[in-house]
Amino acid sequence: MDLTSAQRKWLRGRSHALEPVVRLGKNGLTDGVIAEIDGALASHELIKVQAPAPRSEKEEIAHRIEEALDASLVGLVGHVLILFRRQADPELRKIEIPKDL
Repeated sequence: MDLTSAQRKWLRGRSHALEPVVRLGKNGLTDGVIAEIDGALASHELIKVQAPAPRSEKEEIAHRIEEALDASLVGLVGHVLILFRRQADPELRKIEIPKDL
């Protein structure tokens, strides 16, 4: 899903109260971690992932997650990635992005 900068900003605002639901360990981005992120996105749509790594690695991790899970990187703050993926079933959606953004 392609998000505009205004939509990303709106989603970052919604994410302030969230705690990271997935934390990358010393093994980095494994298949198990990708599966955990996939499950979290399916149930929450907007999540934070803690990735204690150098900035260049975090950008690579974010890109790999976006590619693997069809998710969108909303923000990168410190060691935290903010990710969004819209729920496929309209009845299960928890977040409705305002249309006027």
